Amino acid sequence: MKKPIFAVCDLEAAYAYHLMERSNGKPGMPFEMQAFTNIKSLGLYASQHEIWILLISAKAMCPEVKDMNIRKIMILSEGEIIEELAEYPAVYKYQSSDSLIAEVMGYYSRQEAAADPLAVMKKDVELIGVYSPVRRTLKTSFALTLGQVLAQGRTVLYINLEAYSGMEELLGKEFDTDITDLMYFVKEGNGNVIYKLNSIVQTFHNLDFLPPALSPYDIRDVTQKEWEGLLDEIVQFSTYNTIILDLDEHVEGAFELLRRCGRIYMPVREDHVSASKLAQYEKLLRRWDYEDIMEKTRKLKLPFHSSFGERGDYLEQLLWGELGDYVRKLVKEERSGPYGK
Repeated sequence: MKKPIFAVCDLEAAYAYHLMERSNGKPGMPFEMQAFTNIKSLGLYASQHEIWILLISAKAMCPEVKDMNIRKIMILSEGEIIEELAEYPAVYKYQSSDSLIAEVMGYYSRQEAAADPLAVMKKDVELIGVYSPVRRTLKTSFALTLGQVLAQGRTVLYINLEAYSGMEELLGKEFDTDITDLMYFVKEGNGNVIYKLNSIVQTFHNLDFLPPALSPYDIRDVTQKEWEGLLDEIVQFSTYNTIILDLDEHVEGAFELLRRCGRIYMPVREDHVSASKLAQYEKLLRRWDYEDIMEKTRKLKLPFHSSFGERGDYLEQLLWGELGDYVRKLVKEERSGPYGK
């Protein structure tokens, strides 16, 4: 099944084609964008294809567009208010392409998505868990490095469910929306959440990630069923073929989420206290009949990288430093598994 069509029509060819390239380059984008610079070519295309979303500049909009095979029309505005177009939602043209696409997806998720769940044909989705009962093991550094390495050849979504992820500090930016907003959408039962997800997701070096909750209290009431519902939606309706869960035990149903993972990576340390914590964790798994989690868990003794530069470069330095070399070797060793397919 092909992706549905998201069309942009703007008289400025450079703008339209840049937006198309940016949209089609986003790993988890559920639409295929087509760019047009005049109404005639748009009409010819619409006569043979159904267009789910049309983003059209106010200067290009005309009565003929209303009769085309288009589900939803949105106006690409330059800031002006045009009374004749007031019936259509508008997005501001001169913002970053990522912000513009996110705004369109956010609007679509509120208005149309529940009526039209989007099925996507793809290979099996690999769900990878990263968890350790031991602290200070480079768990998140490993998960982010793994995500960047895999994203060089796959569509990867990284989801951090730790109480304190530090992502805003790591990237040196604040997030206007985060996973809290997505889970509120899930709780409301608004249907397909993929459009909402695409209005929130951020990208770093081809790795898509959901901005984590700022406070652990923001997601403490999210149930296991709701977490599983989110994963089911992503698996079934998104274009991602790899999902990385960076887990913390404060998440309700953490063991069940780990059980859903095809493989689990567990960074560990060799000191006596760390070994004791690991022993307690494994004892608990056996007592609660979660031995299958141990069977698919690979314990890792990660190389402790020596030095780094500015925090804004941290994730990139992970990829090309000692930890990056370690992860590339790890992925290569497992090339006979899902990574090698």
